[in-house]
Amino acid sequence: MIDYEKVLLDLVKPMVDDQTSVSVKLMDSLDENEILLYVYANSEDVARLIGRRGCMASSIRQMMSIASRQEDKKVTIKFEAY
Repeated sequence: MIDYEKVLLDLVKPMVDDQTSVSVKLMDSLDENEILLYVYANSEDVARLIGRRGCMASSIRQMMSIASRQEDKKVTIKFEAY
């Protein structure tokens, strides 16, 4: 089984200024085939991860969906600032 939290964290950490402020949490979903991940970071880093018009967020989601195809899962990623 793939550790989606670790894969996503390893993917987003190099993209932010303060790597210690980034965390990824796996949340429960009502659908057993869905993996719900939240990326928490300060507002400046979240803006960087989302990018202009959501370009970076879309790319991150695409990369994670490719990783989840092995297990026939759907990955949903949400970005939250604190």
